[in-house]
Amino acid sequence: MKEEVRAKRRQLRDFTGPVALADRLEKSKAMDRPVRALAKAVRRRIRPGLLRDVLHGVPIGEPLHPPLASVSLGCWMSTAVLDLAGADPRAARLLLATGIANAVPTAAAGLTDWSSLHREQQRVGFVHMLSNLTALGLFSASLLARLRGRERSGRLLSFAGLGIGTLGAYLGGHMAYRQAAGANHAPQVSHLVPLGWHDLCPIKDLPEGRPVARRLGYIQLFVLRRGEGVIVLADHCPHLAGPLHQGRLVMEDGEACVVCPWHGSTFRLGDGSVRHGPATAPAPTFETRVRRDGTIQVRPGLT
Repeated sequence: MKEEVRAKRRQLRDFTGPVALADRLEKSKAMDRPVRALAKAVRRRIRPGLLRDVLHGVPIGEPLHPPLASVSLGCWMSTAVLDLAGADPRAARLLLATGIANAVPTAAAGLTDWSSLHREQQRVGFVHMLSNLTALGLFSASLLARLRGRERSGRLLSFAGLGIGTLGAYLGGHMAYRQAAGANHAPQVSHLVPLGWHDLCPIKDLPEGRPVARRLGYIQLFVLRRGEGVIVLADHCPHLAGPLHQGRLVMEDGEACVVCPWHGSTFRLGDGSVRHGPATAPAPTFETRVRRDGTIQVRPGLT
């Protein structure tokens, strides 16, 4: 009897625990209509270009949203500590205001990233966004109450905002660590390939000017023949592992590039560096040479 009770408790915990609830959000289609509409509006409003690249974090080589979010959450947690310690109310107001002001670029960066995710990630991200908007409203109301001299109400509103914000932070962590949103999906692959040169395929088997996929052990490669030379990159897009060999070849400022077919990340063929986001990490490159018998050999590029 006791074993049955324990088993039921485990089942209930597994069904209602935080990870299980987040997993259920991934599978729920109830939010798909507003998710589609909002993602489309964000992509239409923030077009590909410098602003979008900055919001993705392309210039710094990593997503911009997480460090910005840490600033706001840190300010609001520090506010709660000051409130509990009975510190100078002016310090708490300053921290609240700093977190609120920082929330604007944080939200812009988060929305830009979110608009280029898979649908399961967007579902969790939508609730993450609603939680953070609710928390922001509570913190804003807290600051207003404090400025009007209602310190006790301001503190209560701040504690409520921190509770809701913690839920939003948990869902953000679920997206980053469980769903791999924002993670590099094409890490350096040198540790997966033994040292030295490796035969790939005969150059005569490659079409001229059209990328194809080839395998080297565990790794799928983007291979492009251009005349007597060959360009080889890791085939998985660093953003969400899209197949680069299915992408378009374009010229950007006189440089040959490939555009990922899934979300439009653009990489220079010469060195794999990011030309446009949402990807922030480069595509790993491979050195190539052609043997006298026409066999292409490759090895991971120097990092």
